[in-house]
Amino acid sequence: MGEITARERKEKIKELIRRLHAGASPEELRAEFKDVLGSTDSGDVMRAEEELIREGMPREEVRRLCDVHLAVFRESLGEEGAAAPPGHPVHTLMEEHKRLLQFAGMLQEVSGKTPVDTARLKHLADHFRSSEKHYLREENILFPYLEKHGITEPPAIMWSEHDEIRTREKRLYALVDQQPDMAPDEFSRALQDVADGLAGLLASHFYKENNILFPMALQVITAEEWPEIRRQADEIGYCCFTPPAAVAPGPVVVQAVPCAGPGEVALETGTLTREQLEAILNTLPVDLTFVDAQDTVRYFSQSPERIFPRTKAIIGRQVQQCHPEKSLQAVEQVVDGLRKGKMASADFWLTLNGRLVLIRYFPVKDQNGAYLGCLEVSQDITDIKKIEGEKRLL
Repeated sequence: MGEITARERKEKIKELIRRLHAGASPEELRAEFKDVLGSTDSGDVMRAEEELIREGMPREEVRRLCDVHLAVFRESLGEEGAAAPPGHPVHTLMEEHKRLLQFAGMLQEVSGKTPVDTARLKHLADHFRSSEKHYLREENILFPYLEKHGITEPPAIMWSEHDEIRTREKRLYALVDQQPDMAPDEFSRALQDVADGLAGLLASHFYKENNILFPMALQVITAEEWPEIRRQADEIGYCCFTPPAAVAPGPVVVQAVPCAGPGEVALETGTLTREQLEAILNTLPVDLTFVDAQDTVRYFSQSPERIFPRTKAIIGRQVQQCHPEKSLQAVEQVVDGLRKGKMASADFWLTLNGRLVLIRYFPVKDQNGAYLGCLEVSQDITDIKKIEGEKRLL
């Protein structure tokens, strides 16, 4: 029998996954599809899952049975994971995986002893809190780059698992806070349940990323794109436990300015039409007024319910002329302090028509730190002050 084509392999993998979801035994399928599994790599599995989701298989169903898929494909995928040199974003993520698995194992050790070593437990909890930057780098940098290359469903599934990890970690933090009010035996049992669940989830999740997501990323993301990914990763930052060698200095990157089309404004983080930019500024729930380095009023936003009236007649006027004489000393003090770097901001608040208004002034500077002007931001915070608790759903 001749070697099967890539398309035939993908269809066979899809058939295998469908039968897994229908309840077929992984052991039976492994034997039946031996010819396919022998030539399967991470990209084949990922593309098959993505195509099944597009064809109507629920994403949550694919995520729920992802571990079952791996039980069949694990032998063909191996245990080594993606290969990337130190300093490469993928290498850094994988090194952090190793550390987090070590911490999960330590947490299981701590939970197995009564009384629990409180100091060590809190230290481990701090490491898990620090791991948030690990997930943010994936969600805000790696996943968007994969999506640009047509890989959309696997990042969505991994993000869902990130949220599940966060939920487990929150249980850990809550338990740590409750420790003083719990009996030692009760606390140890509860901690062991959390530790075992978190360790299992991390092991499964990291295997998928190391052996499926990351190899695919190395295949589709170009060599020219990785330095920019590294630069953005540096901006988000790393975990307190990230090995220094994993974030060794990478090559110098000259960031390209996005190309602007006709009628567009090119900004460092994207392009907007003039209409979009003005609409965004006018939609913000604050009033903005900008005074340039020569103390000249250059711009103000036009939000629907502006707190302080502004007219176009003030454009080009000196800011000192926009205030009564009794306020001039305070105006000069604020502007001079911001210009000379004596203050990072100046905040004032007052009651106006029964509403509490916050007025803030910020220095606006260029990339080299040169003073460009002063930004006034005014906001009605009456209702904001009443907020309590959390609201996560409409």
